[in-house]
Parts: sequence; structure tokens; C-alpha cells
Amino acid sequence: MLSRILSLSTVALLWLLHFLPLSILAVLGRGLGMVLYFCARRRRKIAVINLSWCFPELDEVRRTQLARANFQALGRSILDRGILWWGSKERLLRLITVMGEEKIHALQEAGQPVILLVPHFFGLDAGAMAMAMRFDVVTIYAPQRNEVIERVFYKGRRRFGNQLMLTRQDGARTTVKAMKSGRPFYYLPDLNYRRRDSIFVPFFGIQTATITGLSRLSKAAGAAVVPCVTRMLPGGQGYRVELSDPWKDFPTADVEADTRRMNAWLEAVIRTMPEQYFWLHRRFKTRPEGEARPY
Repeated sequence: MLSRILSLSTVALLWLLHFLPLSILAVLGRGLGMVLYFCARRRRKIAVINLSWCFPELDEVRRTQLARANFQALGRSILDRGILWWGSKERLLRLITVMGEEKIHALQEAGQPVILLVPHFFGLDAGAMAMAMRFDVVTIYAPQRNEVIERVFYKGRRRFGNQLMLTRQDGARTTVKAMKSGRPFYYLPDLNYRRRDSIFVPFFGIQTATITGLSRLSKAAGAAVVPCVTRMLPGGQGYRVELSDPWKDFPTADVEADTRRMNAWLEAVIRTMPEQYFWLHRRFKTRPEGEARPY
């Protein structure tokens, strides 16, 4: 009962805050992020370990600064969700700029399915909303344990168009069918999932358990892979979604090579804004046999 009351209070607060200008929300969000940095010690430890593994060239002071900036971006993304869930379409169109939308239209006109390759940056929900205002997409999501939060998440993400939200239990066949019907697939394959679905390939120079879904799904659906990166812009400038050219010569017959290519691209784009990546996830918890876990 207490959990439900706290959840309702949180949702009510987000709803009230969404009326504020984005510039003010950005300041409040950074403040929330610093509170989380000092209070969420377990997640802070995970972020610091990830940063030390991926950026060994940085000294401890610089990594601490990066970890704090990471939590500030997290805090802002939490408060900005109120705008994404309840803001008007006109406001969202002003706040979220999309570059390269014509690339998806061209592929659809050619009858080719599309996979949007989306890294776990904190702006990914803004990117998902921008795509939902333009296309009927398919995506895979993890249901929330809290009933109140789950209802708000689900309704908020489906508020525009005819969005298809699947869970991992729905299987690859359902996803491929949706892509072949013309739905772009908003795909986030850069977290640590089950060992049986993963292979070890380099990520920031570290052998990292990585799912091979991008290669397999692209091949099964005959889909073009379009990188989709959402950047959180400073202050009240909103977000920018960048859609790049479809990958050439992808997929290949070599699933491992395809997965290496994905990780190499992820690393390169993360380096352009490391403070906005989801370092709070235990990305390296699955290790090769005989190697200790870092967390």
C-alpha cells in the first residue's frame, strides 16, 4: 500500500512539473541527479566501475566528474518524462528535432523493413516519442514491477499513432512479422542479457557478452539498419534525434563480425557524449569462464 501511495505521489509530481519550461526542468533535473548520486550508492558504484573499465586513460578526478555528470543527465531525463507523457504534440515537436527522417521514408517506399539501432542514452525515450509521432513502430520493452508506473509507462509510450509494444516473451518471429508489415523496429541491443543469446566481442577493449540479435533479425526480416542516436541538448534546447545512413554490407554471413561492428559503432558514438550513456547498468556482469565479476 505504501509503495502504491509513493508511486502515485511521484506520478502526480511529474505531472505538475511538466508544465514548467524545459530550462527550469533541466536545472531541477540536474539537482535531482546529484541527490541520486549521493543516495544511490549501489548504482554509483556500478557507474564508477564501468567508467574505470571503459576509460582507463582518465584519472580518478575526471572519472568522478563524468560520473556526476552522468547522474545529472539521468535526473534530467526522469523529470523530462513528464513532458513526454503529458505534453502536447505541438510542444514535443518544438522540443525534439529529428534529422534524417527522409531516410526511413525512402526505405519504406522501397518496401524494405527498417531496424533503428538505438544505444541506451538517457534521451532514448525522447527519441522513441519522436519516432512514434511520425511512424507506427514496434519495440520491445520490459514491463515495470510497479503497477502504477507500468500503466503510466505503457500509456505514455503509446499515446501517438498505433504503436506495437512487445515483451521478450513474444519472440523474434512476432518482431520480424511486424517489421515486414512496415513498422520500423526501435531496437536497443546494448545491455547485458542472457548468456545463451550472447557472444563475447570487444567493447571498449573488453570482451563483453553481447547479443547477436541485430545481425539475426536484420537477416530474417531483410531489414536495413539505420543508426538512431538521441542527444540531450544543454539547458532548454530539448533533444536532437540523428538518423544516419543505412549500414552497407550488413548483415553478413559472419554473425560475430556483425556483432563486433555493432559494438565498435556503439563505442564510437558513446565517446561523443559519454555523460549521457546508461553506465548504471551492470554491462560487464557476464564474464568469460574463470573471470571474476567486477561488481
